[in-house]
Parts: sequence; structure tokens; C-alpha cells
Amino acid sequence: MSADPRDALDAASIEARASDWVIARKTSEDWTGADQEALDAWLAGSMAHRIAYWRMNQAWSQTNRLAALRRSEARDKQPAPARAGVLPNMLKIAAVFVAVAALGIGAAYRLAAPRDRVFSTPVGGHEVVNFADGSSIELNTNTALRARMTTDQRIVWLQKGEAYFRIKHDSTHPFIVMVDGHRVTDLGTEFLVRRGARNLEVAVMQGRVTFDAPDSHTPSQIALLTAGEVATADTATDRIRVSKMALQELTDELGWRNGVLVFNHTRLAEAAAEFNRYNREKLVIRDAAVANLEIGGTFQANNIEAFTDVAQHILNLHVEYHGREIVVTR
Repeated sequence: MSADPRDALDAASIEARASDWVIARKTSEDWTGADQEALDAWLAGSMAHRIAYWRMNQAWSQTNRLAALRRSEARDKQPAPARAGVLPNMLKIAAVFVAVAALGIGAAYRLAAPRDRVFSTPVGGHEVVNFADGSSIELNTNTALRARMTTDQRIVWLQKGEAYFRIKHDSTHPFIVMVDGHRVTDLGTEFLVRRGARNLEVAVMQGRVTFDAPDSHTPSQIALLTAGEVATADTATDRIRVSKMALQELTDELGWRNGVLVFNHTRLAEAAAEFNRYNREKLVIRDAAVANLEIGGTFQANNIEAFTDVAQHILNLHVEYHGREIVVTR
């Protein structure tokens, strides 16, 4: 068994096993060399095993001293036959001490376990999170992630939405983003990760990242991305496609960092979908011909009226309001 931080999640079974080893070692009359080898192997398997065994052994020693004191008192107060139950009583006392020690170890594990931090933004929200190592994460609208930033681990789980990462590179402690069973590993860079309904996208602005799918049931692809490259993974198939994007295109895609959406010959349906990510009022385009019209320009992400003005006055479309739905038709 190899050392693994996840041993903390199995603290109860480790404590129980350590208790079994201590009691067997102390009370067995036929303890063999093979038994000792098995114990040594278990202790070598994990620091958690050694700590648990040490604590249980200490508890046993305290119990032994207490039992010896009680035996001394018993010699003066009880006839010899009554002392026959001392060993069972000692085992009971040991069990109490072991239980107390186990509770202490469990509490220690819980206190030592890494504490993840959770960050989220509402629809239309935007937040920048800075970390002690000099790295930062910028969260876009309706985004949620969990971060574990310790001296040994730098891992983020992107649960939904989109985030821009500016990472202080450390080759001994790589920064990893986990999303939909895929892994993005920093090689000294700035990059974007976007989790969509059907696919996820990784775009590199500076430096390099590796992108793979370690949890896939199919042979994992590994893509090495450099500045200006974008990887898209289909969440259903885990297939990764890599393409090149001009710096200006990448900059436009990151317009949300300044609160704007940039469209350049963008299909109206795609532009509407982008607006819908930032606003509670939703644009609805049901007509395929209207959906395929193109639009260009820079818009404030929360200014949906600017979009409808262009639709009405430049594209000559009809706009109707139905509660929180804004229906655009010919």
C-alpha cells in the first residue's frame, strides 16, 4: 500500500487495523516472525499507518501501567482467585483507550485534511480570486469552482461556467484544472477554460498547457497547447480537437473580462446565446433564416437592449417581449 493523501478519508479503517495489530502483538502467545513481517509491511505502507500504530501503542502502554497499579491494589484487597479476571479487564480498559485514541486520530486527520475553497458567481457576475502563490483565477458569469491550494497541491475543479487562469509556474507543484473528467496542466501560462453543455474549450494566451482525459474509458489523448491554440473536447466522446486562433480572436473571446461581448460576422443565434449567458432575460430565435443572419460589433454584456436595437433598426427584424423572453422574428 503506497502513501496517499486520500488515506485521511479512510482514517476509521486505519485506526481499527492499528488497534488489531497492537492487541495481537501484545497479547498473542504464538506471535511469529511471519506476523512481524506482515506488521512491518503494513507500517511501511503509509505514514498514516505508522502514526495510528504509534498512537494505539501509546494507549496500550498507558493501559498497562493503569492495570499494573490496579493489580497492586487488588493484591491487598482481594483473594488470589479474584485476580484471574485482570487480563480480560485490562483488555476492556485497552479497548477504551484505543477508542479514545481513535477519536483523537480521526480528529487529527480531519484537521490535517486539505480544506477546499469554493467560489461562484451569479448570472452576470464577475470575480477575480488571488492566491498566496501569485496565481489568480478570474470567474465569468454563472461559474462555480472548487480550489485546493496548499504547499503540496494546486488543484481546481471547474464545476460550471468559464474561468481565466493566470498561473505562477512551479514545476515541483504543477497547477491542475479538472473539468468533466479532463485535466489541464499548467506549464507556465495564462489560459481560458470554458465548460459548455456539450463540450469544453481550453484556449492558451501565453505559455503552454497539456490537456488530456485521464478518466476516459477510451485511450486518453494528450494535447500540448501553446499560445494561440484552442482545444475543444466533446464531453460525450472525449475526442480532443486542436485548432489555431489569431491573437485578436482570442482577445475578443476574452472581452468578458472587461464586461463586453465582441462579435465579428457572428451568427445571430450564437450572439443571442452569448447574451443569454449574462442576462436573466433570454433572447429566443426560432426562425432558421433569422438565426443565420450575421452581426458584428462590441456590446456591454448586460445591455441586451443594444442587441435588440440592432436587430430592429439594422437587420429589420421584429422584437416581441413575453415576460422574460425576447422573441426575435422576421
